Amino acid sequence: MGHRHHFHLDQGDHSITVNVGPGRSGEIELLVDGKVVAYQKEHRAGMNVLTGELPEEPAHPFRVLLRQPHLVPSVPRCTLELDGVEQPMPERLVL
Repeated sequence: MGHRHHFHLDQGDHSITVNVGPGRSGEIELLVDGKVVAYQKEHRAGMNVLTGELPEEPAHPFRVLLRQPHLVPSVPRCTLELDGVEQPMPERLVL
């Protein structure tokens, strides 16, 4: 059994957060400004992709790429893809 992972990045005036449930198959939540905008019941080894929009006029779409290693149990990696640019999302500790 693993533990939850939390990734966060501020993008302009908005916050983007990804919560990953425990274990190799826990749920994934994508939040923008504290509101859930995408949800996946479970994640699998390999690449998991969630999409969202920043609430601007016009709306600004983005993707979050969650990479879960295939063979070796280790921490997932999370990347924000916005305007064709990938930016790592650091993991943060939530107490």
